[in-house]
Amino acid sequence: MQEKKGLLLVLLTAIISGTSIFANSFAVQGFNPFVFNFLKNAVVAVFLLSLILLLKEFPALKSLSRKQLGQLAAIGLLGGSVPFLLFFYALQLTTAINAGFLHKTLFIWAALFAFLFLKEKLDKRFTAAAILLLAGNFFLFNISSFGLPEALILLATMLWAAENTLSKNVLKKLSGSIVAFGRMFFGSIFILVFLALTNQAGQLLILSSNQINWVLITSAFLLAFVFTFYSGLKHLPVHKATAILLLGQPITSMLSFAFLGKAVPLQQAFGFLLILAGVFLITGLGFTLYSLKSRGFALAARRN
Repeated sequence: MQEKKGLLLVLLTAIISGTSIFANSFAVQGFNPFVFNFLKNAVVAVFLLSLILLLKEFPALKSLSRKQLGQLAAIGLLGGSVPFLLFFYALQLTTAINAGFLHKTLFIWAALFAFLFLKEKLDKRFTAAAILLLAGNFFLFNISSFGLPEALILLATMLWAAENTLSKNVLKKLSGSIVAFGRMFFGSIFILVFLALTNQAGQLLILSSNQINWVLITSAFLLAFVFTFYSGLKHLPVHKATAILLLGQPITSMLSFAFLGKAVPLQQAFGFLLILAGVFLITGLGFTLYSLKSRGFALAARRN
């Protein structure tokens, strides 16, 4: 039952992710990406603190041990700051196609880390789904080169995968909202330090009203993303949760087609179908098996 809840939450995360990427494509135009990410992280941290107060989880936040605070700081470093800085720096030096392909391999690295450090079991169904997802990713992006920028993006992707693995371990004792708050709060602090050291902090004081509006809009998406993802990750293995997120790419493309009239090439459409098939293996088939098991237990109980 808990895994079913986790699946539903992460499926919702994938939908939010696809919509958020579409919205962010407008928001980042003419905006320093480092300043933009700091502002989003900081705003979401404030929102999450309000949510924690609303959910009456503040006593749990207040009673965090030094070890737990250190773990949350590590989550903020590995997931909420350094990889963003690496990714957006490298994105200026390479193509969006190469960046997209490498970023979408996150679930592979997450599965590897979860297998090594959390002892998660990777069954044959996930292996088949991973092959479909990688093939779909290739048809979507078709990487053309690999150099230093691509290596930085790959490193950022691996850091995000490591953060997801660490977060899963921390979620054994903490709620999803508190872990999400730690990621956003400490992540924003680390990015602010970077901005100060690189003399970019002054740009925080010259924002236009349009930029402020976009920060608030995209922060709402990010709030929904981190809250649903970490709440779902608490009940779901890392390798499944990160694989389901690939569903966001087809959603972004569908929104681009619906609102911008951008046609989907045949090769990309085939990639979408492969991704949908991979996600179905992880989620749809899982729901079916869960339903059959539940009915079997119910029938057995009636017979007894």
